[in-house]
Amino acid sequence: MKVLIDTSAYSKLGRGHTGIAFRVRRAEAVLISSVVAGELLGGFRRGTRFEDNFAELERLLAQPRVEVLPVTWTTADRYGRIYASLRRKGTPIPTNDMWIAAHAMEHGAELLSPDPHFQHVEGLVWTNPGEEGEPNRVEAPDA
Repeated sequence: MKVLIDTSAYSKLGRGHTGIAFRVRRAEAVLISSVVAGELLGGFRRGTRFEDNFAELERLLAQPRVEVLPVTWTTADRYGRIYASLRRKGTPIPTNDMWIAAHAMEHGAELLSPDPHFQHVEGLVWTNPGEEGEPNRVEAPDA
């Protein structure tokens, strides 16, 4: 299975979250949306440890199973579908998260994120790793 990690999952992975680490280790591929990369780099630049954080991200990206995904026409089409569906249902989520969900769907990846609003994205395979010490759970997409 391919997993796509969002910004929150990346941060928790760096802090040693066992549920996220388990899923990343067992994945055949670890995907990072270019949108997640932008969020991470923005956060690094706002902080006081830019060089350390950047080097840590580069180490992850150098792994053979890790790939950064560019935004493509297909990504944009999936984003548009997600946006329209969520607006119709009255359950909008943050814009960047719609792009991240679009990337996961485009690449047939399980989205790894603790953010519960992903449950509103129809057809998305989303795993909430839970809090440290809690059992991991898979959230079903809306029907």
